[in-house]
Amino acid sequence: MSNHPVAGGVGEGLLADEPAAVRILDSALLAEGAVWDVRRDRFEFGGGELVRDYLDHTGAVAILALDDSGKVLVIRQYRHAIGERDWEIPAGLMDAPGESGLAAARRELAEEADLAAARWDLLSDLFLSPGGTSEAMRIFLARDLTPTGTAFERTEEEAELVPRWVPLEELVDAVLAGRVKNAVTANAALAALVARDRGWATLRDPETPWTARENARGERSR
Repeated sequence: MSNHPVAGGVGEGLLADEPAAVRILDSALLAEGAVWDVRRDRFEFGGGELVRDYLDHTGAVAILALDDSGKVLVIRQYRHAIGERDWEIPAGLMDAPGESGLAAARRELAEEADLAAARWDLLSDLFLSPGGTSEAMRIFLARDLTPTGTAFERTEEEAELVPRWVPLEELVDAVLAGRVKNAVTANAALAALVARDRGWATLRDPETPWTARENARGERSR
């Protein structure tokens, strides 16, 4: 039996995040961006009120594409906010109205890698930085890969994408050594390694309802 104290008395049952029913008293748009906004909410909490600013994000998907030899597709891309060209798995915004997560993943894999996949599974769900952004990320595992036969025209930062296929274990080693620091890529690599070692028994239906994104604050995910 554990001797660790349990904060709040919530120590039993299945470990799981849960939605919070908090009454929003006021929500103001502080800055409107092309893709995401900055919003300020005033809400009831703990018998009083709190004010919090956050990035109101549309949500995103990412794809860990795994070929028949156990190699993962990573792409090098310039990211201005960090001042680096990082290695990451294909990913993109949920910015098409009415598009499902799986449909967005299929689109992004084609747009960034000119690939299609016959087998799709849900690998992982994330909140990337829940203290400051509403961004929900869904990571899919794509297998049985084939070329689309169409070279997608890429512009801006994506015009210099560099693809590379690496063994899953090599990607995990790069993450653990701190050479690959992209949070989504790190999560996907570690999740895929564990899932593979468990006979892929942890994978979920790719059409699983995306309640995390639906429950996110703000307007961008609506």
